[in-house]
Amino acid sequence: MRKKLFFCLLVITFSISELAHAQASAGNPPQQGGDFSNNPNATKVPANTILVKGAVPSASDSAIPLPEGGRIAQKVYTNPYFDLSYPLPPGWRQKYVGPPPSDSGYYVLAQIEPGKTFKGPGRGTILISAQDLFFGLTPSRTASELVQFKLARLSADYKVEQRPVKIRIANHTFIRMDYMSPIAELHWYTLATEVRCHEVEFLLTSRNTALLESVVRSMDKMTLPQDAGPDAGKGGGQVPVCIKDYATGDNVTQRVEPAFAVRQFNPIPARIVIDKYGKVKHVHVISAFPQQAKAVIDALLQWEFRHYRVNGKAVEVETGIMFGAAPELPRKARKGSPRVAD
Repeated sequence: MRKKLFFCLLVITFSISELAHAQASAGNPPQQGGDFSNNPNATKVPANTILVKGAVPSASDSAIPLPEGGRIAQKVYTNPYFDLSYPLPPGWRQKYVGPPPSDSGYYVLAQIEPGKTFKGPGRGTILISAQDLFFGLTPSRTASELVQFKLARLSADYKVEQRPVKIRIANHTFIRMDYMSPIAELHWYTLATEVRCHEVEFLLTSRNTALLESVVRSMDKMTLPQDAGPDAGKGGGQVPVCIKDYATGDNVTQRVEPAFAVRQFNPIPARIVIDKYGKVKHVHVISAFPQQAKAVIDALLQWEFRHYRVNGKAVEVETGIMFGAAPELPRKARKGSPRVAD
């Protein structure tokens, strides 16, 4: 039920008036393509389904920023966790707030659209999202590989206008992929990079390519952390080094299992920050029911780890842990991804 709720909300968040009009006039577009979720098995909520409130994120403290903590103020989207600052194009605004993050670590960070006073060449949307590469439902290890996976999953009814290629935006490298729906006469530009082992993506949608190109140019005013890049973005410096599966094997010197009062069988992904002395200093439960989150936080704060060293110096580490059964990958998703053009 939690996943069905998320995908229902995600479809609503992604919808725009141009697409609705195109569907009414030209029939329904193919199931795969456009503003699709990072879940390759996404389905619509069946008719007559009763939706209940699902799992939500929580954290052990408020001192450390969270991925979902970004805000728009004075026409600038700022996200302290990703060290991201994005001035909105003139005349654009945020209309909808996205759903909670999914149990696969997918975040709808912001949806931006032209306001009533906008004087540009057309209408469209900017969807800012993030996919935690520790918990994603694809085999993608980097932002580059995730964009290639989306290309491989794109329906044949959609026309690829630009295969994934590396471009420079705001003095950082992004992966860009463009495609369109001949039926709906809509274009999508995907622009993605990696920050702290998350794919951070700007998905631009419009019927007017001149509008989309103007939005791409406006992204040069954005600021990002120094190491951001489609095959980099592993942290370090002022933030912890992010390492997948660090909380395994001999790295863990003390482990305490969560004591769940009620078994609800939903996957519970959590990110932790380990200090220089091997102690857990921060727990971010990405998706869980409140009682589950408390049990996970109480347990993880008692874990201890071996020191992680860079050039002989102990540093902080950020890693992910999944409690419960993680969603399975489809067979097609287990295949390797092609390389990105330079």
